[in-house]
Amino acid sequence: MAHLKLEAENRVKDVAEKKLAALKKEKEDKLKADLFCASCGVVEIGDIKLKKCDDCDLVRYCSEKCQQDHHPKHEEMCKERAAELRAAELRDEILFRQPGSTHDGDCPICFLPLPFDPSKVGMYSCCSKLICKGCLYANLLCQLRESGGGTCPFCRHPAVPKSKEEHEKSTMKRVGANDPFAVQQMGMKYYEEGDYEAAFKYWTKGVELGDAAAHFQLSVMYLEGKGIEKDEKKVSYHLEEAAIAGHPEARFILGCDEGDKGRFERAAKHFIIAANLGCDKSIQALKSCYAIGAVSKEDFAVALRGHQAALDAMKSPLREAAAKADAAGAARG
Repeated sequence: MAHLKLEAENRVKDVAEKKLAALKKEKEDKLKADLFCASCGVVEIGDIKLKKCDDCDLVRYCSEKCQQDHHPKHEEMCKERAAELRAAELRDEILFRQPGSTHDGDCPICFLPLPFDPSKVGMYSCCSKLICKGCLYANLLCQLRESGGGTCPFCRHPAVPKSKEEHEKSTMKRVGANDPFAVQQMGMKYYEEGDYEAAFKYWTKGVELGDAAAHFQLSVMYLEGKGIEKDEKKVSYHLEEAAIAGHPEARFILGCDEGDKGRFERAAKHFIIAANLGCDKSIQALKSCYAIGAVSKEDFAVALRGHQAALDAMKSPLREAAAKADAAGAARG
């Protein structure tokens, strides 16, 4: 046993040494590229100034002649790097574009933006539509006046299933119709039950249907490694896809990740976009960015106004009445 343990420790040590050697070589290559002409090897010193390659940031040259002489050796690497840089620029153009609304969109009845707070929205399995509490409250008042049975305010199907089986049957009917929200909800059901394989299957289908919440849930799975191997690249990819589709929480996490890496300008961009969607946590993060000078006073003021406008757009007299009714019911209970 001691022999096996020693052998395992030696293997771990060898892997660590190889990684350190690779990092050291990478740093040395970067330093060499910054200080030496890639063609003649002259050092940048005194009056000798090196100029970066026009298309990539991998090498430098002391003259146009050296650049032309080195071109045949550098051409393939340069094209690959230039393509990578362009792809990154295009990705950033998409990533930092302000979404028109959150991933939840508007209430299908009053057409006002849905609130972030899940306690202020409702959903029935019959149609898998998220409906604001204001419209649910108005529907309840109408049915009380008419002494009718409880029905979904969107599709008028009986609102309360007779049994758990009926509820699951309705949900599966919506899943069969490729309803993204129903698919995402089934994934959440299995995840909470500990069936990560089934959750992964449903959320993968949700991603194929373009569901932002499914992207976000997959990022959590890849981060935690529950049922699948941890994968940081896939965490970032799914967070970005969710953020592009208007998921405020995904956008906020991306901003925090960029801040942890010291890329405060990119972090501030993420926080501003999320703040304009009404995300309170992003406003708090922007305060920290403003305190360290990572965001200007003008940009911070614009973000504050955008945040307040998003919150105001989510308000309505019916939603306020519903909130009061809920508070009164909680006080009585």
